[in-house]
Amino acid sequence: MPVKFHSRWSMIAVASMALLLAGCAGGTDLTKALNPDPPEKMFADADALMSSSKFEDAAKKFEDIDRDHPYAPEARRAMVMGAFANYKAGKIPEAIAGAERYSTLHSGTKEAALAQYIIASSYYDDIKGPNRDQGTTKKALAALKTLKTRYPDSPYAKEAENRIRVCEDNLAAAEMEVGRYYLKKREYTGAINRFKTVVTDYQTTAHVEEALMRLTETYMALGIKPEAQNVAAVLGHNFPESKWYKSAYQLLASDGLAPQEQDGNWLQKAWKNMPKLGLGGPF
Repeated sequence: MPVKFHSRWSMIAVASMALLLAGCAGGTDLTKALNPDPPEKMFADADALMSSSKFEDAAKKFEDIDRDHPYAPEARRAMVMGAFANYKAGKIPEAIAGAERYSTLHSGTKEAALAQYIIASSYYDDIKGPNRDQGTTKKALAALKTLKTRYPDSPYAKEAENRIRVCEDNLAAAEMEVGRYYLKKREYTGAINRFKTVVTDYQTTAHVEEALMRLTETYMALGIKPEAQNVAAVLGHNFPESKWYKSAYQLLASDGLAPQEQDGNWLQKAWKNMPKLGLGGPF
């Protein structure tokens, strides 16, 4: 019995020593968790990490502020700066999630424009070419339009405007790619729908001239000559020096026709501020 009693206490002593050693090893982390640095110091440290391009470390430090001092003034700014640090680190899902959280909780603050900029830039940087899926381009365009509309006086508004044009040009180019494919396959309904999208939604892009000419070509192939004449008239009025108008005009002329406006046509309703046309031959 005495031997067993001694063994029992030896086991307890060993276990106690193991717990003591473990406590010592993790003492620094435990102390830090119970007594974190003041929020202003943590923010300054995170800002220094940003300046040193240590973006992942900065993101973690900003997130620590949000966790350890949720009611401090620095916590709100740390939330958006954490999203920005993640964006700079290439951690795009985390950047978008953090910026969207900030936008939801603090939409009326001065940093809200930065949060929206992070969302828009995260999508914009992932835009694919016109022959690829354009889902990300559409998300970027929507986020950029929100940025421009909601924060027109922000330092990001001008850049948003330029990027909107890039997105629209990419989307128009993608529609043209598919439209030309359908036209080549003589799937005229599909081609018309694609070219119409360019004409109605992306009128300010360089692709609209070709889209109008391709519509003229498609309507002629279907034998819908009044539609072809009307589309060519719109093309000629707005882009009289365009090579695409020359092609459309010659296509109509080969069948004894000329560009002619048609009242009440869908294109008249779609085209912004379309004036009266009344065109003759330009050549």
